[in-house]
Amino acid sequence: MEGELMEADVVVSSRLSFKKIQSSEKYPKGQSTRRWKHLKQILQSENCTPDLPNYVNIESPPSTQPCKRICDVTGFEAPYVDPRTNLRYANAHVFKTLRSLSPDQVHQYLSIRNAAVVLK
Repeated sequence: MEGELMEADVVVSSRLSFKKIQSSEKYPKGQSTRRWKHLKQILQSENCTPDLPNYVNIESPPSTQPCKRICDVTGFEAPYVDPRTNLRYANAHVFKTLRSLSPDQVHQYLSIRNAAVVLK
């Protein structure tokens, strides 16, 4: 038995599954059907009308969604407004910080938001 060799049917694939496929194998040079287009060619093929907003013109109608209220200090969404200073805040910690601000600092925060109000 030691001298005998057993024949086995071993199938080895020509391409191993863990190797990445090269782009030259995917798209051989002479057989490539992929054609690259420039932006002008894409726009001409789509026959875009200038009235409708698309990714080329930046004019679009105003949003129908209400604007989000952002905390003036942290930048998070602010569900609360301080009635004394009219500043928006996100949580109790920011509220304590707002109450410790001077009137000049409050006016600066409001002017950044374009809501400058003369405080008394």
